[in-house]
Amino acid sequence: MPPTPPTPTNPLVTGSEIARIAGVTRAAVSNWRRRYDDFPAPAGGAANSPLFDLAEVQAWLNKQRKGQDVTDEVQLWQVLRGAYGDDILCGLADVAQALAAPGDEESSVLPRQAVGLARRMAEESSPADVVNGLAERFTESVRRAGSDQVTSPRVIRAVRHSAGDLAADAVLFDPACGIGTLLLTTGANRGSRRYGQEMDTRSARFARCRAELAKPAPIEVRQGDSLRADQWPDLKADLVVCDPPVSDTDWGREELLLDPRWELGTPSRAEGELAWLQHAYAHTAPGGRVVMVMPASVAYRKAGRRIRAELVRRGILTQVTALAPGTAAAHSLPVHLWQLRRPRTPGDAAATIRMVDLTTNDPDGPLEPRPEQVTDVAQIDLLDDLVDLTPGRYVDESHRDFATEYDALHRELAEQMQRLSELLPTLVAGEGPGALDGATVSVADLVRAGLVEYADPEPVSVSDQLDTDFLQGFLHSAVNSRRSTTASGTFRFDGKGARIPQMDIAAQRRYGAVFGALREFEERSRRVAELSRQIAALARDGLSNGALKPGD
Repeated sequence: MPPTPPTPTNPLVTGSEIARIAGVTRAAVSNWRRRYDDFPAPAGGAANSPLFDLAEVQAWLNKQRKGQDVTDEVQLWQVLRGAYGDDILCGLADVAQALAAPGDEESSVLPRQAVGLARRMAEESSPADVVNGLAERFTESVRRAGSDQVTSPRVIRAVRHSAGDLAADAVLFDPACGIGTLLLTTGANRGSRRYGQEMDTRSARFARCRAELAKPAPIEVRQGDSLRADQWPDLKADLVVCDPPVSDTDWGREELLLDPRWELGTPSRAEGELAWLQHAYAHTAPGGRVVMVMPASVAYRKAGRRIRAELVRRGILTQVTALAPGTAAAHSLPVHLWQLRRPRTPGDAAATIRMVDLTTNDPDGPLEPRPEQVTDVAQIDLLDDLVDLTPGRYVDESHRDFATEYDALHRELAEQMQRLSELLPTLVAGEGPGALDGATVSVADLVRAGLVEYADPEPVSVSDQLDTDFLQGFLHSAVNSRRSTTASGTFRFDGKGARIPQMDIAAQRRYGAVFGALREFEERSRRVAELSRQIAALARDGLSNGALKPGD
């Protein structure tokens, strides 16, 4: 493969990008490479991820009449890929800076072709639209790669929906703002004051450039580690939104043990998300809110139980929403949105927590829950040994029809008990000796004679000379069970030692009918025991929560 490096005049594209340019699937591009000898040879990349010269690809598509017009945005993206490679975030920031402050691009490696394309696009729309379009393309490319480097569009949509509108004088804060999408787009009022902080230098720079183009709205982004080096120590916001780093055990616990932000309890190393949650809450003004993206496991992990209990007990937590699987970019696991509110006065605290379960919805579907997907839970019902904040647990329980379920269980229990008494066979006193004390035959002999086969889990008759219920009934007798039970109490069927009485087929069937009835009696007894447990638990719960009451 030619080791041609990507250059500003030699932008390279992947197979997936060729597919988007041509308006076909990735498989179609792979098929073209196999079928057409004149398809451009790879100009870079690796064997499993080749890169192709954009000009050569476009010429081939035009020749084959397979291409579509390449938009200025696609051309700009490919030029940036060629110039910056994996550091394309730096290229996006350079484009934003060139549009915000013409002339500053001379100090960067931004190609002249990129500057020309960006300015031509800005004339047709606006500089902010150009940069936001590139940001969306970057987010989509990261999503396809399965990375959680940036907040996914579906999560952004859910946060914006939960946050709602902002007042004109509201203050919005995002302490882990990434490339700034949540910070810039949350809330309908674009005139509100907005502040952000981001640890990654490249992301913070791009977010600042986007903020510059978003003026006249006052937006300021600072770079740094929010937990270790808070750049906004005195900021109090009306709304804090955050999609924090996930599963970060190196969040600075040892350095921050005495930090006053941990008013709900010091998070463990494994609960970095709860550190971010308290950091966000510490920046909330009285009456202000927090909308925080959380992994579903934070709702029930043992390590965070104390902090969850304090959130509930103090009336800070107002809502937990379980979003549909597939909402996050990097995995299909469900994620939650936790909503907090700082009470203005002690009497202003929340008395219930709204639980919303959208896990059965399409990730691109409506975010307003149906009536059966939401319930309000009293604090006392959450403050148990687990303090489990998983919405589905409470939504499912709240929409149970206790009365109908109780009646159904009651009817089934009555039917099973009536049938149970009918199954007990009529037995009379025997005149000894026992059937196994007389003439018997071993199961091993019956197998050798072709009358019995070993099945799972017990031997069965394969002859009209032997009744299967008769066979299995005597195999479960005390004598045969002792032979098949080891000293440790483990039952292993002993085919050599097990024996059954020798009887004619008519006598076998009489015994077999009784053994069959006893087996069904045992099975129904187990069902009656399970029904008894279920109906007793249901009755206690229903009487406790008001869904049931004593009858007349």
